Amino acid sequence: MFVAIATFSLAAALIVLLPGPDTLVVIRSIVRGGRSRGVATALGNLVGLAVWVAAAALGLSALLRASHLGYEVLRIAGAAYLIWLGVQSIRLRSAARDTTSQGRGLVGTGFVAGLVTNLLNPKVGVFFVAFLPGFVPHGHSVGVTSLLFGAIFVALTAAYWVLLLAVAARVTRWMNEPHTRRRLDTATGGVLIAFGVRLAIES
Repeated sequence: MFVAIATFSLAAALIVLLPGPDTLVVIRSIVRGGRSRGVATALGNLVGLAVWVAAAALGLSALLRASHLGYEVLRIAGAAYLIWLGVQSIRLRSAARDTTSQGRGLVGTGFVAGLVTNLLNPKVGVFFVAFLPGFVPHGHSVGVTSLLFGAIFVALTAAYWVLLLAVAARVTRWMNEPHTRRRLDTATGGVLIAFGVRLAIES
């Protein structure tokens, strides 16, 4: 079991470090609302991961993988949401940070954004149901061990967010300069749209 945990942890760490929609959404939240909004988005992402881990351990993600219709619905919904976030970033790139704009952007930048971005990505569920069991040693419970591995994955992701937010805290002032912020919003929006389009056209 120790070897399985060590091997899984190494593989999971490499996967966590790969940038994806979740990372872009957290960065977007930092740009639009500062460190506190970034923390809320990261927490939403972790809750989403925990839901997928529980679903994988219970076998629900296997049903998602087997259900073409269910997968397609989540895939299209997730793609539409990412594209919407990207368009919002570009459209609001020059908006001032006032209370009204922050209120309108809550769903797009806070806890809900992190949660929804994660839950609407069916590849996360399929990833867990396909990835976790492959590291379960022979003779051990797949469900229990998958929960353990899932907890490790969530912990590694949390550590990644802590490091990202620690670095971001030092450059928040730079990120919020009008010129820099417009460029970051535009770049982040473009990448989010690209992720959404990619998710939409992939089978």
